[in-house]
Amino acid sequence: MDIRPTTADDLGVFVDTLHTAFARFPETPAEDGSGVWWSAFEMDRGLLALAEDGRPVGTAAAYSFELTLPGGAVVPVGGVTAVGVLPSHRRRGVLSAMMRHQLAELRARGEFLSVLLASEAPIYGRFGYGPATYTGRLTVSRRRAAFDLPRASGTDTGSGSVEVLRRAECGEVLEEVYDRYRRAQPGALSRPHRWWERGAGQPPVAPAPRHVAVHRDADGVPDGYATYSLGDGDTLTVDETIAVDDAVFTALARFLLGHDLVDRVVFKHVPSDHPLRWQLADFRAGEVGGDTDWLWVRVLDVPGALTARGWFADGELVLDVDDPFLGERGRHLLTVRDGKAECVPTDREPDLSLDVRDLGSVYLGGTAPSTLVRAGHVRAHRPGAAALADALFRGERAPHCLHWF
Repeated sequence: MDIRPTTADDLGVFVDTLHTAFARFPETPAEDGSGVWWSAFEMDRGLLALAEDGRPVGTAAAYSFELTLPGGAVVPVGGVTAVGVLPSHRRRGVLSAMMRHQLAELRARGEFLSVLLASEAPIYGRFGYGPATYTGRLTVSRRRAAFDLPRASGTDTGSGSVEVLRRAECGEVLEEVYDRYRRAQPGALSRPHRWWERGAGQPPVAPAPRHVAVHRDADGVPDGYATYSLGDGDTLTVDETIAVDDAVFTALARFLLGHDLVDRVVFKHVPSDHPLRWQLADFRAGEVGGDTDWLWVRVLDVPGALTARGWFADGELVLDVDDPFLGERGRHLLTVRDGKAECVPTDREPDLSLDVRDLGSVYLGGTAPSTLVRAGHVRAHRPGAAALADALFRGERAPHCLHWF
């Protein structure tokens, strides 16, 4: 078996091999190749696995994204995608060989983190990826959707206006508002201009018909949007709600929940700690469902990753990190002072021993280290080590990602 990088000339065979791996057929793109989910592929970041006779039997690719870390740093990451192996060649080591090859390429690019969305949860842990952000949907009965009055004095109830546009009318507005949002939200990924230009991905990036509620501040500057459509059974489905702050989200939610001829509103991709349910006079009017993992994180350079993010407590931890897939192990002294970290090799006794996948899960602050200690995955070597790790790795807010790739 041979693994080689792809070029632009390989796009057709790459897409065909990938779809065959999942027993699907490609959609028909527009004449310029746009309008389909794979139209933003970066073919200089793709891989083809070839059988001995030269036939392609596996694919893997990566996008060039930016990821917002706790503390506000924005760093480049490889967004792994389009991973597939033909059914005739599974369980022959093709996937492992591609993953090992890809991780080496990511490191060669200087990317100390890799991210992906896992089609099946059991697959990617063995390659060092751990679930790091979570998302769900909130279904609200419109008839029971009255908002409670804020009980805290000085609460920002927001100001501005909401305008309804068609998806085709406001591409630039969506792109600008999303970019403003993702730079302030830990766990959020960039959406490169090429994605919007090519209509790649899922709505609202894709050009599918959608109504768009655009919120503007008191000066008329767009600072939020919600894209939605009316489905069967008088259900209004909101693809995503993007807002620069909670007051803007509330204004958009009020607008959507006031829509006529609608029985329920389904908000997709709502973080578990979002305050919307608490804002309703009837707490049970909002039903949470579809809770799932979303962004998986893989650490490729432990010191580089730990010194890049911001921190919100001071302390010291010795982390013994095992990377069985790459055959690496290192012991690191993490010292945090005044929001910044140093991470250096050490021979001190460890406070925590953990797999690199577990480091990926706790890295953005969305998974408490103590949870993984209780699950039997992380070993705490002294009393108080897990509690200190919880305090250190916690971010300023829960990480959240809703970008599909």
